[in-house]
Amino acid sequence: MWLFNRKGPSGFSASSTAEEVTQGIDGSALTAIVTGASSGIGTETARVLSLRGVHVVMGVKNMSAGREVKETIAKRNPDAKIDAMELDLSSTASVRKFAADFISSGLPLNILVNNAGIMATPFMISKDGIELQFATNHVGHFLLTNLLLETMKKTALGSKTEGRIVNVSSRRHKFSYREGIRFDKINDRSGDNSLSDYGQSKLANVLHANERATRLKEDEVAITANSLHPGAIATNLFRHNSLIRGLVGVLGKYIVKNVEQGAAATCYVSLHPQVKGKSGLYFADCNVAETSSQANDNELATKLWDFTFSLVNSCPHTS
Repeated sequence: MWLFNRKGPSGFSASSTAEEVTQGIDGSALTAIVTGASSGIGTETARVLSLRGVHVVMGVKNMSAGREVKETIAKRNPDAKIDAMELDLSSTASVRKFAADFISSGLPLNILVNNAGIMATPFMISKDGIELQFATNHVGHFLLTNLLLETMKKTALGSKTEGRIVNVSSRRHKFSYREGIRFDKINDRSGDNSLSDYGQSKLANVLHANERATRLKEDEVAITANSLHPGAIATNLFRHNSLIRGLVGVLGKYIVKNVEQGAAATCYVSLHPQVKGKSGLYFADCNVAETSSQANDNELATKLWDFTFSLVNSCPHTS
C-alpha cells in the first residue's frame, strides 16, 4: 500500500497515477516529444499522453526497444498516434539530427518532455568530451530545446495554444556539489562522486527550466518551462548503484512509487489546465514544491545557460 496519499492543493497526491491526473483531458489537437520513452516513466508518459489523444513522438536511443513500446501502446490503444525516432542525448550530433528530422517532418510541437536520464553511472566521458551524466541529462536536452524552440513558437502562435517545456529533474538536485555546478571541473575525475554528478545534472535541469522561463517571459511567448521531481521509482535508472537497487528491492512498495504513479507529475505538468500560464516552477507529486537555494540562484542559472550554450557550440556538428 502506498503510504503517502495526502492530497495537495492540486487535488492530487504522491499516490495519484498518470491516468488519474489526466482524466477527462482532451489532447487530440496536441503534439508532444517525450525523450527516453523506451522504458520506465518515459514509456508510461508516452502511453498516457497518447491515451489522451496527443500525437506522441518518442525520442529513443534504442530503436528496437522504441518500436516494441510503440507496438505495445498501439495494441492497447488502436487510436494512438505514436512514432519513434532515434535520439542519443549524450551526442550533440544525434540531437541535431533528431531535431532536423523532426522539423523536416512538418509536425507542430506543443509539448517537449525532457525526460531521458541516467543515474550514478561509473565515470565516463561522452563522444563530445563531456561527463556522461551532465551530457545526457542536461546538455543534450538544453540543445534539443534550443533547436526545437522556433517550431514550438510557431505552433503556439498558429494554434493559439500554450506550449509547454517540461524538464524531469529529481529531488537529488538538492544534493549536488557544494558550488552547485562545477563549471571548471565538469570532467575532473579527482574527487568525483557519481551521485553528486547526478545531483549536479538534476540541478542543471531545474536551473535550465527557470532560466528558460525567464527568457520566454521576456520574449512574451506563450510557452512555459517547468521542472519536476517524479518521485523515487523502481525503474532501471538504479541499475548502476547496487546499494540503492538493494534498498528498492527490500523496501519497494513502502518507499517507492510504481511507474504509473511516477509518470503522474510529468503528465500533469504537460497536460493539466491547472498548470496553464505557470512557468519557472518546480513540481513534486503534482503540486508546486520547494527547490534548493542553489536552484533558486538566478545568477547561477544565467551562468549555466552561457556555459552550456558555449559548450554545445564547441561540439562538432557531425558525428
